[in-house]
Amino acid sequence: MGSQWSQFFPPKPTFTESDLASLDGKVVIITGGSSGIGFELARILYRKNAKVFIAARSEEKARKAIQSIQAFEATGGSLEFLSLKLDDLSSIKATVQEFKAKESKLHVLWNNAGVSQPPLGSVSSQGIELQFATNCLGPFVFTQLLLPLLESTAADESTPRDSVRVVWTSSQVMELSSPPDGIILDELRTPPEDRTRNYTNSKTGNYFLATELARRAASSNIVSVSMNPGAATTNLFRHTPYLKYLAYPLLYKPELAALTELYAGFSSDISIRNNGCYVIPWGRISNNLREDLISAAKTAEEGGSGKAEEFWELCAEMTKDYM
Repeated sequence: MGSQWSQFFPPKPTFTESDLASLDGKVVIITGGSSGIGFELARILYRKNAKVFIAARSEEKARKAIQSIQAFEATGGSLEFLSLKLDDLSSIKATVQEFKAKESKLHVLWNNAGVSQPPLGSVSSQGIELQFATNCLGPFVFTQLLLPLLESTAADESTPRDSVRVVWTSSQVMELSSPPDGIILDELRTPPEDRTRNYTNSKTGNYFLATELARRAASSNIVSVSMNPGAATTNLFRHTPYLKYLAYPLLYKPELAALTELYAGFSSDISIRNNGCYVIPWGRISNNLREDLISAAKTAEEGGSGKAEEFWELCAEMTKDYM
């Protein structure tokens, strides 16, 4: 329980904006970057001269976020809106094509956007339980379609080793509430009438996608990690406003959670050697992840349960028509 306690009450961050060199020439995407943790991350990266694409479904909110950042920061990199609807798999290819028409490189992708506990019965454009669709299937398709660009960026001689990364947003609820081996796959095919359980499944799924991409893409020098960014006061609670009051003593400013994302994206603590690691607040590599979750991330040939590989294959099967 000690490791969980330290996530509820994290130590001071050791990797902050001041530890980050100029990001001039770096191209990054932050899904859900128009508010909350993603917004705060975009502010940091803009100040460090990165070219930041804020991928969001609402152009109005994204434009307001961009104007807000630029109003406070006299100089910086650049900020652009990228239309992305993670809950509509049929639209994601067009988003990637739009991005590739503008950019020939991608250094870091933060799969930051998500939805938490919408009303029961909420589904995506394809009729899939909304949290699984938005938190897992949409980011899976988005990442897969961007993978060739990530690979070519990593292969470029000017790109430092271990610097091309994909960051997936998990949650502490995975460790606290997921069943043995992380996920019961039948619950994804036939979701239970339990929106909290469906949220937990989606966050465990993000961990599985991170570890499985790490295994599959390591030879391309792509680093893939997942993280619990930390409990922050954001609009993630818009469907459960009572939680803001119940969990108030455990909630922090999104600026702190953004440092977890910053660490996952840029810290030299992370490399191919520990590819697939799990990052916890406010920027630490977890050394106490549940043993069954560690086993689930390993294939049967590696001595694990192979659950992450099964989850990946399920996502691939469900999204094959949108690739």
